[in-house]
Amino acid sequence: MQFFSGRFKEKASNLILDFHSSIDFDKRLYRYDIMGSIAHVRGLALKSIVPSSDAELIEKTLKEILNDIIGEKILFSREYEDIHMNIEKILIDRIGDAGKKLHTGRSRNDQVALDMKLFTKDEAVKVQAQLLDMIDLLNETAKKNLDTYMPGFTHLQKAQPITFAHYLLAYVEMFRRDFLRIENAIKLMDTSPLGSAALAGTTYPIDREYTSKILGFSSPTWNSLDGVSDRDYLIELINSFSLIMVHLSRFCEEIIIYTSNDYGYIELSDKFSTGSSIMPQKKNPDAAELIRGKSGRVFGDLLGLLTTMKGIPLAYNKDMQEDKEAFFDALDTVKGCLLVFYGMIETMSIKRETMLEAAARGFMGATDVADYLTKKGMSFRDAYKIVGEMVSFCIDNNYTLDNMPIEQYKKFSSSFSDDIYAEIAIETSVERRESYGGPSQRSVKQHIDFIDKFIKEYSSVIEKYKLNDIL
Repeated sequence: MQFFSGRFKEKASNLILDFHSSIDFDKRLYRYDIMGSIAHVRGLALKSIVPSSDAELIEKTLKEILNDIIGEKILFSREYEDIHMNIEKILIDRIGDAGKKLHTGRSRNDQVALDMKLFTKDEAVKVQAQLLDMIDLLNETAKKNLDTYMPGFTHLQKAQPITFAHYLLAYVEMFRRDFLRIENAIKLMDTSPLGSAALAGTTYPIDREYTSKILGFSSPTWNSLDGVSDRDYLIELINSFSLIMVHLSRFCEEIIIYTSNDYGYIELSDKFSTGSSIMPQKKNPDAAELIRGKSGRVFGDLLGLLTTMKGIPLAYNKDMQEDKEAFFDALDTVKGCLLVFYGMIETMSIKRETMLEAAARGFMGATDVADYLTKKGMSFRDAYKIVGEMVSFCIDNNYTLDNMPIEQYKKFSSSFSDDIYAEIAIETSVERRESYGGPSQRSVKQHIDFIDKFIKEYSSVIEKYKLNDIL
């Protein structure tokens, strides 16, 4: 910040200007920097720290600068390091000495902390909105697939039949937790650092409650040291973004598997698929593969910021400038992936008959056969052993549990009768699993109703957290 300093006798080297300048990436904070400056100067005028006429001129000019930035009439300079000093320099160039009063009782330390919190709070709500849209899409798709039967897997081996609705709702729960994690992060970060100054507050009689309120925060930060050095909220949000990417990646992995020729449970729209440069028959799930791959990028952003912050003494250190690129990258990546994933799911085709046929193979009724014997008085462990022997026999003799003759059933246990076939039917197997959270229609409909209420409730919560835009 040598251009405002009397301390230095030599001009900064171009090497150091290029090395520590952050304007190339923090320029996206311009709106929030102007919001914070307007709140600050209003607070200064409230306490007569600066004349109200100067405060009004500063606010008017800041709004003009904002419009010029939006209109691409302003070119930022690396000489002024960052967005904060660029805007202040433009302000002073336009109104002279009155503009120099803006920084009274404020440091770049609390300024950048405020700008990042305002930006982050706003963007976190946007990610929440995307998640809520995703939850709604999956929930609506589940409503249409209550009787779309498919195999459920463990170890990627067919295990027990479920419905596609039940399958989708598993991801609804993951995204719902992601939503609530961000909700919690917003509540924890909802304090204003403005007024913390460099690290020890200010001697000016500022009203931090006032500036906090007009910027839409619940309160000011309690401790000025923490106010300028806290980046927990960025780490917590990148962690939340990382978990979103884990869930998207798992879902994409299954989409890649389920769209393959050997499965064919779903088909992606041509809009979200690509071809091969040499094999004309190919239809590749590139969107899903890219989302799966980009998860590692967000994980790297999280680890990078954790490593940056782990050894920094109080209060502000230049290392903390590294928070922005990591957070911006993680944010942009997760928002982009959610957008593409939504379009991919919205346009995919569900192959109901293929899923049903797959559910009919693989001995997925084996547990139901064991349960059948248990209900006839046999211990589950004895029943389990008998059914294992039955499955082995079927494999050796090219039978399934559905078409093995009743006479053969009876050779394994006299407890079997003709009603065994109804017991192991796919629909029966699914619908009798009425335990809370199970795949039966009754249980799934309860889950869907709960999600409908969740969407309705949190749509209004998102509105509540939108910034008080003082511009």
